[in-house]
Amino acid sequence: MILQDLHTHTTYCDGKNTPEEMVKAAIEKGLVRIGFSGHCYTFFDEKYCMSIPNVARYIAEINSLKLKYKGQIEILCGVEQDYYSNFSRIGFDYIIGSVHYLNIGDEYIPIDESKEILLDACNKYFGGDIYSLCEEYYSCVGNILAKTGADIIGHFDLISKFNEDGSLFDENEPRYIKAYTDAIDKLIPYDKPFEVNTGAISRGYRTHPYPSHSQLEYIAKCGGKVMLTGDTHAAENLCFEFDKWFEACKKIGITIE
Repeated sequence: MILQDLHTHTTYCDGKNTPEEMVKAAIEKGLVRIGFSGHCYTFFDEKYCMSIPNVARYIAEINSLKLKYKGQIEILCGVEQDYYSNFSRIGFDYIIGSVHYLNIGDEYIPIDESKEILLDACNKYFGGDIYSLCEEYYSCVGNILAKTGADIIGHFDLISKFNEDGSLFDENEPRYIKAYTDAIDKLIPYDKPFEVNTGAISRGYRTHPYPSHSQLEYIAKCGGKVMLTGDTHAAENLCFEFDKWFEACKKIGITIE
């Protein structure tokens, strides 16, 4: 396993540590590579993302750190681009493409803020049919690479963040399975890795990374590949549980980048 973490957030967006603090922690942990992936600007929700003026500062600081720590660790300057954010990739080494919202009318509904928000949106816009909401979500996910030109597919089943106990929906429901397999089928031809994202585990929301075990098995069956990422918002969580999930992916038989 190449010890790297390419999904990290800093004080430029909703992370706890500065970029240099993250680099120092990565070196201490023996990483060969760290990639920064600040949330790009979303006009409809500014509380978690980089501001427009800060994007240039972010790129400049990461590039400065590349030079400062050359020979100690490889540093990449990336961005996590939301489905509804239009942003130039100039200055970035890579893009993680993610769906964090559903856009219905004038409203942008956050997928990963709370169970209550999802249930309210389900009742308000989908007639109480949670599987219709899931189908809309996976429709967007299936288009994430076409929409953003991303290099990595971010937290594929983020819709399940609050569903590990099955209280929101049944992940074995045929409609749910069809929704995610259709999305995977659309993404596989791009030959881009799906994250095995441990961020929700390190923050106490889940015990299993995104995607689910069943989804990973389907990705493997389709010849897809994955990349372990920490979705790291604090330096101490770099490469969180990578050893454990690297072995789990090997048992499934999926290609790991």
